[in-house]
Amino acid sequence: MKLLYFAWLRTRIGISEEVVEPPAHVATVADLVAWLATRGPNFATALENPSVVRVAVNQEYAKPGQRVAPGDEVALFPPVTGG
Repeated sequence: MKLLYFAWLRTRIGISEEVVEPPAHVATVADLVAWLATRGPNFATALENPSVVRVAVNQEYAKPGQRVAPGDEVALFPPVTGG
């Protein structure tokens, strides 16, 4: 699974992208975000409030219950605002 991090998530985590193999119990977007938060202090800080993290799976917005699979591209980013 390819992960992409944008904006302040990228800054707090310290990388812009990575390839990971989540454990078998990671089946949904919410599972993935929860698992990522356990991967170290940078991840824990960046993902401490999942309600402010938006996720896209294969370039489409995803809800917490959406399933994820090993070949997916998952992007994590803050809410986008316009003006």
